[in-house]
Amino acid sequence: MLWPMSNPQEPGSEPTLYAVAGGVATITLNMPERKNALNELLVNSLSLNLDRALADESVRAIVLTNAGNTFCAGADLKAATPGVGSATPQRTFLDVMDQILDSPKPVIGRIDGHATAGGVGLVAACDLSVMRDDAKIGFTEVRIGVAPAVISVVCLPKLRRADASELFLTGDRITPARAAEVGLINRAVPAEEIDEAVNAYVSMVVRGGPIALAASKDLIRRVPNLNRADGFAWTSLRSRELFQSEEAAEGIAAFNERRDPSWIP
Repeated sequence: MLWPMSNPQEPGSEPTLYAVAGGVATITLNMPERKNALNELLVNSLSLNLDRALADESVRAIVLTNAGNTFCAGADLKAATPGVGSATPQRTFLDVMDQILDSPKPVIGRIDGHATAGGVGLVAACDLSVMRDDAKIGFTEVRIGVAPAVISVVCLPKLRRADASELFLTGDRITPARAAEVGLINRAVPAEEIDEAVNAYVSMVVRGGPIALAASKDLIRRVPNLNRADGFAWTSLRSRELFQSEEAAEGIAAFNERRDPSWIP
């Protein structure tokens, strides 16, 4: 396997677990007794481990997953300040979402359980995501008198307005199959197939050049917000820069020589 299937640390030993294998960093949300809710301990730990993965040049992709039957239940309503923690936390949930969205390395969600409220935002922030098909996912905020405000920034770009209205206003939890239909996740698979599906994505993304992957994420983020003229101007410049890069020279040489490029683990 390209990524580690287990971690020597026991569940509950740390808020998140971190392991690297085959060029892939796996970060596991590890507070199953709190349904991996977004409290200060988990958020800080997750953010620091994202830093580790981003700083490690050997890491080509990041897998985000969970211990227990819930990926993330959203804000920890039993914490002093839901979802953030103390008045002066080291990191916030906003920091975490920014890290994932701005990461030059693909982030793949292995959603091995339920996801609700802020947890859906964490799912939506991932570049690619696979969810076990016997779980549930939904924006449950309205049912406790609040709204999916912050996470709407990452969720709404993935949803049609009609689907967003249905999901935000009803607070209903839907199946992963439905979540894939509306664009919140990429694939819903049986629990016994989740590792195979995640590994398939990992195997594909690590074949891409590191600079090319970062540039592709940048295109996905920026181009929809540009008008046609600005879009053509900016993407033409980026294309010229990429074709002139050492990475492209290596990739084209590898293609012509029928070999793997040097960046493949």
